[in-house]
Amino acid sequence: MLNVAILTVVVLAGTLMIWPRLANAPVWRATITPLASIIGSGFLVLGPILDVSYGGYAPLVMLGLCAIAYLFGASIRFNIADIETRPAPSRLLSALEQASSVVLAFAFIVSVAYYLNLFGAFGVSLTTLDDAYHANLLTTAVFLLILFTGATRGFRALERMEQVSVGLKLAIIAGLLLGLLVHFGQATGQGALEFAPPQVTGWAGLTLMAGLIVTVQGFETSRYLGAVYDAPLRIRSMRLAQWISTAVYCLYIGLLTYAFKSDPLSLDETAIIELIEVVAPILPLLLVVAALSAQFSAAIADTNGSGGLISEATGGVINEKLAYVVLAGIGILLTWTANIFEIISYASRAFALYYAIQAGIAAIRASQRGHSRKAVGFSALALIGVAVALFGTPVE
Repeated sequence: MLNVAILTVVVLAGTLMIWPRLANAPVWRATITPLASIIGSGFLVLGPILDVSYGGYAPLVMLGLCAIAYLFGASIRFNIADIETRPAPSRLLSALEQASSVVLAFAFIVSVAYYLNLFGAFGVSLTTLDDAYHANLLTTAVFLLILFTGATRGFRALERMEQVSVGLKLAIIAGLLLGLLVHFGQATGQGALEFAPPQVTGWAGLTLMAGLIVTVQGFETSRYLGAVYDAPLRIRSMRLAQWISTAVYCLYIGLLTYAFKSDPLSLDETAIIELIEVVAPILPLLLVVAALSAQFSAAIADTNGSGGLISEATGGVINEKLAYVVLAGIGILLTWTANIFEIISYASRAFALYYAIQAGIAAIRASQRGHSRKAVGFSALALIGVAVALFGTPVE
């Protein structure tokens, strides 16, 4: 019965996603891009990581991650509004924007490696080839596919998958939350809820938290939708995306933390599959489908984004095709030399540096506008971003 209920919720949620009145609403169309990026691959790995590392305090850590992301989002929202009213920046601001574009391009490169390594891990997770070697082979093959497609101008065809995958992923997450709610209710009725002690505390806990910023990243995509949506709509939709993702993440982590027994020895990138097997037999298959769809579409989007940014930042010296070669080369190198948790940390630090620069830009703009309190706040955010970039650590 639970399998049927979960599938029903998935179908209903998917139907809602393609309902013309919602799908064609400008505010929802503007919201879905950052929302899909935030609730992406990080959703699948973050639950077990927080549960094992922070025990019963995992929901508080999740709330902290979302709060930090929201504050970084505030600096980007300020920049969106300021650029709209004052489009001609100073030389300093132009240089910082250029630097942030370069850093973001690098962050995209690392994040593609992150997405596709998760793709490889989930791709073999339900097969007899479930090991690191075959997962890396699959990841490498997909990198080469993306490189070939990019070199032959085939990205437009692949990008169509992104629209389908967004609705599919969110619908499956709705089904997962239903299953977790039922399991949580059963555990409560049996008196089986537990508050596990944290395995990581103090400075190590803070630096690990810093290394997980990438799992709530994605809201910055609203910054680059100016050709389609005006500033007020992008600001509103970014806030909405962060509010929705915060609610979903906190509910997910809360249900997962207290109703399941954490096992540090079983912590890997596909640990969520083993955890939710006890909830309903249909969920592992649904999550693998969601993971493969989400990772592939996110990798395509970030590959395209990084290619454009690198070409723009180098004045065309490195064209998009060459940028794809660089991306694939770095991604394959990371695949065979680093584990997924290390790649997550690298990506988090790269995005944190981008957020630090954006917060610095917001501080300068706020100061020029005479908003001294905002300038101080954005300056503090810039320092936090630099600290995250310097000290973020991977899961051991």
